[in-house]
Amino acid sequence: MEKRRIGELSVSLVGLGCNNFGIRLDQKRTTEVVNAALDAGIDFFDTADIYGGTHSEEFLGRALAGKRERAIIATKFGLPLDEQRKGASPAYVRRAVEDSLRRLGTDRIDLYQLHRPDPTVPIAETLGALAELVEQGKVREIGASNFSVAQIREAEAAPPPGAPRFISIQNEYSLLERGVEADVLPECAARKIGFLPYFPLASGLLTGKYRAGQAPPEGTRLTEPKSQLRERFLQEGRLARAQQLAAFAEKRSHTLLELSFSWLAARSEVRSIIAGATSAGQVHANVRAIGWHLDADELGEVDRLARG
Repeated sequence: MEKRRIGELSVSLVGLGCNNFGIRLDQKRTTEVVNAALDAGIDFFDTADIYGGTHSEEFLGRALAGKRERAIIATKFGLPLDEQRKGASPAYVRRAVEDSLRRLGTDRIDLYQLHRPDPTVPIAETLGALAELVEQGKVREIGASNFSVAQIREAEAAPPPGAPRFISIQNEYSLLERGVEADVLPECAARKIGFLPYFPLASGLLTGKYRAGQAPPEGTRLTEPKSQLRERFLQEGRLARAQQLAAFAEKRSHTLLELSFSWLAARSEVRSIIAGATSAGQVHANVRAIGWHLDADELGEVDRLARG
């Protein structure tokens, strides 16, 4: 498994998103998926306090019991768990990290990420609290998610020289969601900030399971009764582009999944491709999917098809 750098961390190019833990997976199945990931060379596990109503962190911590040294754990804080537990104030940063450490059953978080900007708290105050955690050894590196270029620049200007800074940005990015290419990706490259794409498979649309003109398969994230993503991703135009991309891959004896992963891996700004999995089989498929090294002509054709 190829490794890439996020600050002082060296992480597997394929990561495991843990948002299924505690929702679609119980503890037993979570442990099976985590063990499959470790055996396949994945060492980067990305979770959040809010995933599974805090159960994702708990399940991940139990699954890694006795294997903590083999894992790089990334988690997030800031989205509201309730009226008291939310935001990015220094007081809440200190509370949130202790809660996550306890749930994860560890003495340190490798990458601690602000889940989204908090407009009610100056970013300098949040960074100051995070710097304390780094100094105390509770956190190794810090990052942010869902930040715009303006917010990245504000965060870069806030800490004094030598103080910890955000070394990663985690925003949405896939073949079908390209907004970050206009500004966030170049900004990350210029500032040597690692980029972590979430929804790299467009919430499953780029797995090849969904086809234009066909009923979507049952039992998937986009067909769940409470899914908030169905209308966004299962649009006719997106389905058509996904089908064209699948045909491109199939002509070259590859799958849409392999194209989606390998296309992201071709971007040097991308440090780990974080995708969820609900079985060992999906973990192994994700790892195999980065094996296609697209040449310049292929990348150009994929770009044309993806933009429609």
